[in-house]
Amino acid sequence: MMMQDDDHAPRRLAGLNMESRLGKADYEERLAGLQTRLQRIQQAYLDTGDSAVVVFEGWDAAGKGGTIRLMSAVLDPRSFRVWPIAAPREHDLERHYLARFWERLPAKREIAVFDRSWYGRVLVERVEGFATAGEWKRAYREITDFERLLTDAGTRIAKIFLYITPDEQLGRFEKRMSDPLKRWKLSYEDFRNREKWEAYEAAADEMLERTDTANAPWTVIPANDKRFARIAALEVIADRLSDGIDLAPRELDDKVEKAFRRLMKAGKSDGGKT
Repeated sequence: MMMQDDDHAPRRLAGLNMESRLGKADYEERLAGLQTRLQRIQQAYLDTGDSAVVVFEGWDAAGKGGTIRLMSAVLDPRSFRVWPIAAPREHDLERHYLARFWERLPAKREIAVFDRSWYGRVLVERVEGFATAGEWKRAYREITDFERLLTDAGTRIAKIFLYITPDEQLGRFEKRMSDPLKRWKLSYEDFRNREKWEAYEAAADEMLERTDTANAPWTVIPANDKRFARIAALEVIADRLSDGIDLAPRELDDKVEKAFRRLMKAGKSDGGKT
């Protein structure tokens, strides 16, 4: 039964412009620039000691994985990690639900991406009854406090919610079913969740309203067009992660430069045999 608070939650998803599109040429040009910018951000973090968390939530088949792959393709894995979050395991259920996320937070100089996150407590766990009403209602405060702890300590947070329409989702499911290399992405839960579309939308609307904060704001993106959604998401992420950061390349270390010049000089003197 829906509580009164749910009935009054703003309908943020219903008001999205789902016709947003981006042409291929524009997409490729903007993507190249954004990927370069992400590389500069990562290099700057190695010097400044900053860290960042990127959260992806949204509908099944909305494009979370594809957008994350565009980041993974250009960032050094030594300081960039992607955490795909599935249902909690048995030992996770014996602890506070945030415990497994604390363990995956980035160290200094690192960027961590969560493909689904602690927001499962107020989404799937709420809708499917895996959390009691008291647990998921309390989670709004717990989550905002958790994120405040991170940002107060200097970690930047970017939160992306990708939304697609039921018809678009069904079309993407059909493509996955017909592709042997993509069928693994589908599960029984994906189809079952469609039967509770309105309940999930109501839960997402309340989540967006109650956890959209100045230090960790949400960006909701209409994702029926994959190119538009990917660029929109990467632009937000780059803006959040670079805020207040000098992205100019670091000055070359004198010791490194001198060692390189000695190596080059030695190599030329012995005919390149060194």
